[in-house]
Parts: sequence; C-alpha cells; structure tokens
Amino acid sequence: MKEEKTRCKWVNLKNPLYIKYHDNEWGVPHYDDEYLFEFLVLETFQAGLSWECILNKRTALKKAFDNFDYDKISKYDEKKIEKLCNNNEIIKNKLKIEAAINNAKVFIKIQKEFGSFSNYIWAFSNNKIIKNVDDNFKITSELSDKVSNDLKKRGMKFVGSIIIYSYLQAIGIINDHELECEFYK
Repeated sequence: MKEEKTRCKWVNLKNPLYIKYHDNEWGVPHYDDEYLFEFLVLETFQAGLSWECILNKRTALKKAFDNFDYDKISKYDEKKIEKLCNNNEIIKNKLKIEAAINNAKVFIKIQKEFGSFSNYIWAFSNNKIIKNVDDNFKITSELSDKVSNDLKKRGMKFVGSIIIYSYLQAIGIINDHELECEFYK
C-alpha cells in the first residue's frame, strides 16, 4: 500500500490540481517573470474567492488571457474586455479583468525600471526566503504591507496586503508550509 505524503492541512486531498499545486508550486521560489505575472493575475482573481476555485479555473484563465502574456494583456481594448466578461469559463468580474490589464502595464514599467519584475519583487526580502517558524496562521505581514503599498503607489489594483501575502507565499518568497508538512524542508 502506497504511503500518503504529509501535507499542509488546508490541501483538499480529493482535488488532484490542489495536491499538484501544493506539492510542486506553492512555497517554491520562482524567478521567471512570466510565472510571476501569471500568479499576480491569479491572486487578483482570487479576491473574495477560494484558491481552489482559481486553481480549477486556471487553465481557462490562461487560455482567455493569452497564456498570461503581459505584453498582449497590456494592449487589451474594450472589445477584448467585453469578450472576457462574456466568457463563462472564467471569473467574469469586469473590475478584476480591468485590473489585470492595468497591472500588466505597471508590471512592464517595473520590469523596465528594475531589469525584471523578479529583481523588483525579490529585493523586498533581500533575495531571501522567509521561512515559517511556527504554525500560526497569518494573512498579512510587514513585508506584504510594504510590497502592497509600493505596488499601489505604482498604480496596481487588487494588490491589498492580504492578496500580496498570498502572492508572496505562492511565488516562494514566504514559505508558510506547516511545520509537519514534508514540503516545509
């Protein structure tokens, strides 16, 4: 009989997408700007929804948003916004769709200023991973407050501290795996 891995308690073990995400992506350091932008969009769409809902719609979102190509997204017009608002496979929230377009434009400006978005975002932690040292559940931190405030000043939308804390976890700057989770390392 195959022994089950010890994972964080929040993982829905009945959802293979959730297991795959937890085991292979969440808390793993990511430096690729395309990946970093994808997760910025996904976290934007997650506002007010469960992460599992977003994972279940990730493939449809990726297709609808041109593989999260920030150059293409930054040029979306009203016709494309209308098409996205009528796409029954994604979250049809016009404010979130417009935020993704706006954030693509800001993302590109940040890339130009810092050489890459990765350079920008990882500089907030001095290129270090912040590791969970207890099992106290957190939804914000001084770091997420700081990043959120800076992104807002630069013009990004849907980047409050809670969303940014989740984002920092997703891209591996914050490793919040539970202590007994075998992926805590």
